[in-house]
Amino acid sequence: MPAEPDPAGTGGHVLILGGTTEARRLAEALATDPSCRVTTSLAGRVASPVLPPGDTRIGGFGGITGLAAWIVAHDVTRVVDATHPFAERMSFHAAEAEALTGVPLVALRRPGWTPEPGDDWTFVDSLDGAADRLPGLGSRAFLTTGRMGLHAFARLTDTWFLVRSVDPPEAPVPPHLEVLLARGPFTLADERELIARHRIDVLVTKDSGGSATAPKLTAAREAGIPVLVVRRPAVPEGVAEAESVAAVLDWLRQQV
Repeated sequence: MPAEPDPAGTGGHVLILGGTTEARRLAEALATDPSCRVTTSLAGRVASPVLPPGDTRIGGFGGITGLAAWIVAHDVTRVVDATHPFAERMSFHAAEAEALTGVPLVALRRPGWTPEPGDDWTFVDSLDGAADRLPGLGSRAFLTTGRMGLHAFARLTDTWFLVRSVDPPEAPVPPHLEVLLARGPFTLADERELIARHRIDVLVTKDSGGSATAPKLTAAREAGIPVLVVRRPAVPEGVAEAESVAAVLDWLRQQV
């Protein structure tokens, strides 16, 4: 196994805009450094989130000016945007807050997924685009795009959907829907069993990247079913980027 990243010397007050596996791992690493104070901000979309070590805050900041004011009021020395790749609004707010406050920002952007031999992937630019393409690819869909976007598929009356979520989704939702309440990560064996048990013939996902949710892609490849992939949205230009927790820790040390 690779060595654990060393957070020593990171110092200051680090604000993590969190909600991802990488955000939690970063908070865990920083919590072992006595020179560093870490606060993780969560959007509050999950009723009972698993809280990372260090300080936490839940809920929005009140837009760009609210985020900038919080950074200044709490003597934040560096900000890490470790939000989900599809949380584009917060990423743009973080970039604007950096411009307003002068507090350095780095975006932890895990690499996106790429198809492998044997994959049958179709790319679209939005959830609405995925809903348009889905009827031609299958009739029993494993929908893994998140409970907040189910409204885009509510108009599909001839497709049966399986949705897995930590919390129950809210209307509008597709008329033929089964919800599994569960919290990941899920193993390859889990995904194989789920696809077989529910006779899934198409997988719908966002290009979230990372390893935590990748087993479903392997299971789909093995089962020979197509995958409908929603491309990532645009990201702010000119923001420092890192692809791993270790790279973020290196950046933090350089900023000191």
